[in-house]
Amino acid sequence: MAGITHTVTNQVPPLVQYDVFGSDRALAEAVERHLTAEAREDGLAELSALGHTCGSAQVQEWGVQANENPPRLRTHDRYGHRIDEVDFHPAWHRLLGKGVSAGLTAAWGRPGGHVRRAAAFLMWTQVEAGNCCPLSMTHAAVPALRTDPELAAVWEPRLTSMVYDRALRPAGQKPGALFGMGMTEKQGGSDVRANTTAAQPLAEDGTYALTGHKWFCSAPMSDAFLVLAQAPGGLTCFLVPRVLEDGSRNVFALQRLKDKLGNRSNASAEVEFDGTWARRVGEEGRGVRTIIGMVAATRLDCVLGSAGLMRQAVAQAVHHCAHRAAFGGKLLDKPLMRNVLADLALESEAATTLALRLAAAYDDGGEQERALLRIAVPAAKYWVTKRCAPVAVEAAECLGGNGYVEESGMPRLVRESPLNSVWEGAGNVQALDVLRALRDPATLDAYLREVGRARGADHRLDAAIKDLLTDLADLEGVEGRARRLTERLALVLQGSLLVRHAPPEVADAFCAGRLGGDAGATFGTLPPTLDLTSVVERARPVS
Repeated sequence: MAGITHTVTNQVPPLVQYDVFGSDRALAEAVERHLTAEAREDGLAELSALGHTCGSAQVQEWGVQANENPPRLRTHDRYGHRIDEVDFHPAWHRLLGKGVSAGLTAAWGRPGGHVRRAAAFLMWTQVEAGNCCPLSMTHAAVPALRTDPELAAVWEPRLTSMVYDRALRPAGQKPGALFGMGMTEKQGGSDVRANTTAAQPLAEDGTYALTGHKWFCSAPMSDAFLVLAQAPGGLTCFLVPRVLEDGSRNVFALQRLKDKLGNRSNASAEVEFDGTWARRVGEEGRGVRTIIGMVAATRLDCVLGSAGLMRQAVAQAVHHCAHRAAFGGKLLDKPLMRNVLADLALESEAATTLALRLAAAYDDGGEQERALLRIAVPAAKYWVTKRCAPVAVEAAECLGGNGYVEESGMPRLVRESPLNSVWEGAGNVQALDVLRALRDPATLDAYLREVGRARGADHRLDAAIKDLLTDLADLEGVEGRARRLTERLALVLQGSLLVRHAPPEVADAFCAGRLGGDAGATFGTLPPTLDLTSVVERARPVS
């Protein structure tokens, strides 16, 4: 029998059985701020319940199981028949069912629906980000389908249902349906106008046969897909059902599943169309215009997803340092570690505050809010998603060697952290979309009105706004500096929101470190004269 060599001490308890919503003060305050009186009571109660669900040991274990047991492709059954199915671990289906029932596809018809869903999506990402992909695409498909009222009348009730049915059968026979997307092709990537998938009109009006190959099709076991293809009139959007109304399988040949860096629980496939039945969505030749609303919605989900990953990384880091002792005291009380944690907490709160503000703009729906979204969504998508990876890596480092071990959960966050920067258009695509938005004077006016609400409250923010106006006044050769301009637009907007809504110590630290230039290039270089203790305590999760 082996002898006892030592007693294990100074170990951090798992961050479990806590309210993910109530412990996130920035998120809870943003929800309360943006929800109308009509929706506030029900919304807060719903999100509190979901917060406890997200923090439960059972649901967190499902997230681990789904990640550790990735999906498997089955192209044929045992007899050699082509079936093109993907098998998922039971934990995946449990998570997806919980996500649907929590309203993550039901934002469009509820009071305060987008703010409520945004908060829920941000929390649900912290459980396991992979299952958020089909939830996001199903949510985002609604504005695309609304370009065709006849299609929307049939499909929108299915997409916004709060019932998950995993069965592979005609969508009309199911209580709810999920959507995937197939836009990207090998030769084009984000340049979808280079797509070569062909759409041949059939006898029935509005129906086509598709032939081609999609290099990236997310959530291939969904009930239907939005697909771009070249019709006689040009690039067009189509709805491709997985199972046809008569119960037969549509031609949807899965070639392989992608072996991805992260997002392991979610299946992403290459798919071949060969006479695949499709229904046109919108007009021929206007495919890009048809999917604009969908793209904006998924981009906001990229912001929310990154904000969720950052929040979980910061929560784990602060929790660890609050319990771990080293060099004669708790890590949390060490000035240098406190500086690192505060810096990370600022990034997390700024991302959350911005994401919820954009969700509120969707709920408002007014002309000025729509104009703000046209520039703020790509700017936020550019900046917030790019900040996610360095936040996750630094937070893992706060755990030392423990953060490099899979059981800590931090490596999963690190692998997931670059994802949202790549999906739905990488950084250059977002920056160029910001430049396009700036061509519309109403868009720039909406942005300046928003940030101008905080003018006079902080001299560093005022100076940053003045510098930004100087940049905007000279757009000669602007494409070469589009990233810099986009970064400044996002930072100034974050600063404006925090100055107006965050506690003074948070706004002060953000303006000093992000707008005033009083910080270094890495986390943990904030001026030590700031009230960093209050910033860290605000970010601390209570289990």
